Amino acid sequence: MFTGWLITLITGIKTINQILTAGIAITAFSLLIYALTFNLLDRVARSFATIMLSVVIIFTCEAIQSTEQIQPLVELFLRLQWVGLIFLPASYLHLSDALLVTAGRPSRGRRRFFIWAVYFVSTGFLIMLAAGKLVGPMMSTSEPAPYLQRTLWSGIFTLYYLATMLLAGLNFIRAYRRMLTRSGRRRMLYLMAGATAPALGTYPYLLFGSSIAARFPLVFWTAATLSNFLVGGLIIVMAYAVAFFGVSWPDRVVKSRLFKWIMRGPLTASLALGVLTVIRRMGELVGLPYNALVPVSMVATVLIMEHSITLLAPIWERTLFFGNDRAELLPLQNIDERLLTRDDMRQFLEAILAAVRDYMHSPSAFVAALDDTHLTMLINAGNPFQNKDQLSEVLEEVKSDGTKEFLWNNTWILPLHARRSSEFDLDQKPPLLGLLGVTRTTAFQLEPDQRQALWHLADRVSIALEDRLLQQRIFRSLEAIEPQMEMIQRIRALGRYDSTTALTEEITPSSAINEQVRDALNHYWGGPKLTDSPLMNLHVIRETARNEFDGNMPNALRAILKKAVDHVKPDGERRFTSEWILYNILELKFIEGLKVREVAQRLAMSEADLYRKQRIAVEEVAKAILDMESNFNSRLEVN
Repeated sequence: MFTGWLITLITGIKTINQILTAGIAITAFSLLIYALTFNLLDRVARSFATIMLSVVIIFTCEAIQSTEQIQPLVELFLRLQWVGLIFLPASYLHLSDALLVTAGRPSRGRRRFFIWAVYFVSTGFLIMLAAGKLVGPMMSTSEPAPYLQRTLWSGIFTLYYLATMLLAGLNFIRAYRRMLTRSGRRRMLYLMAGATAPALGTYPYLLFGSSIAARFPLVFWTAATLSNFLVGGLIIVMAYAVAFFGVSWPDRVVKSRLFKWIMRGPLTASLALGVLTVIRRMGELVGLPYNALVPVSMVATVLIMEHSITLLAPIWERTLFFGNDRAELLPLQNIDERLLTRDDMRQFLEAILAAVRDYMHSPSAFVAALDDTHLTMLINAGNPFQNKDQLSEVLEEVKSDGTKEFLWNNTWILPLHARRSSEFDLDQKPPLLGLLGVTRTTAFQLEPDQRQALWHLADRVSIALEDRLLQQRIFRSLEAIEPQMEMIQRIRALGRYDSTTALTEEITPSSAINEQVRDALNHYWGGPKLTDSPLMNLHVIRETARNEFDGNMPNALRAILKKAVDHVKPDGERRFTSEWILYNILELKFIEGLKVREVAQRLAMSEADLYRKQRIAVEEVAKAILDMESNFNSRLEVN
């Protein structure tokens, strides 16, 4: 009876171990994709990706061979498992060198040469594995699990494995000691702790301890299960530390993005696999190795997990990642869901105008918004408004008449003023936002109750126009401060690990130059941001002014800006397609001087999207100007 209970217990632990093994393979593969997606350009992330690739190979082969019954296939996967194991030491040494470089200790050539030498040695061991000399044949009847016999070269590889891992560990310690900030030291500790798991948990210990494992199978499977549990958890800790390298996002963004990735990927997939395995094993006990519950349970697990993540994501972001900044971040959470876009504005105004026309028995109505000093027709309902060109006359009459409605060319005009006057100058009347126009039917006079209802609807339009105005101000403010925010975040990210380099780094074109180019473009046809632009210090502009414009610096800057804008222009005839979007924004907004609303309407896009695309377009102009400056300096050096 005791023996039967022991066999059942060992079988249960083996099943848990198989689930954990597959879960580690899934987790490592997900973290490999994460590293290759978000911070591929960083050396630390790339070397971490090579470690994850080795872990994927090791644990995928382990998971497959543990459930395989055909002996030749079991041996094949046991040998393939060694492919990942062979390159794991070189990957660790590569990671440790990348950490030293990030910490301000670049290689003078010796470390880099040694790393390539270690990869070369690992390739030699791979050739010996293929030749059948690194490990011997499989012990298929061994307990508690099949393994490959060791050879002389197995012992040599073990010494190589230990020596290389020890050297990588020393480099980890050197990088940790060079950390000057508390956050850098803390994350280096996380990285060092997480790195121990794959290094210690992936080695095939049955190579040397098979006899002990055979005598104590319960102890062996318990230790293997605990080891896999630690490996799965610590590689996530390792990925967490690596996720901060090579990105300039705030910490909360890095944490939230990684957490969502792990929840939606490894956790969901591992739970679905675990539920599937348990239900299948339970079915085998009652004589049903495969039943309808297997696919149903897997699909249900995935759907429940995805739904739970969607519902709980805002809550865990506020609880886990906002910290002391919660008061500042809460108003911004899900702000994109609350913005009044152009389509939202149009739908709202269409509903208001439909109510106005129905209530006033009017054939047509319109809403015009005041942009700077010009009226722009936002929406026209019913019959087309025939006097669009005369809106400027209406505006002058509104300014002289005040806030009351008046009749103009058989159209009732209602001035729309800001309702939240506290947002503006308290010493003046609320600013004018636009006009509501309603065509009058023949001999129709406004009764008091109709006038009250009409003004009630006009108030709704005023609220929408005021929100539109405030959002435009927000977009302009964000556009203005984005370069500085980007620069600060980049320096802050570098300062986690190498404060000296970060604080002495030159401001790159992605910050100051972009802002200067945007300011100059805004005053393209004249203004202080063009005539006093710091861009005039560029050699190419000074030389252009001297050779082509008789020393006129503003004209030279304008010519260089136009040349840079033309550099963004695609080949062929101008079109209003996606490939022309950047050039069209530059041409319409800055060269032709159209208003934001007019440009957005011409290009059939929202104002928020226009501002985003405009930022990219300005960056392209800045790059073109810097290329001109670089080419000019190169010609000077040659001459």
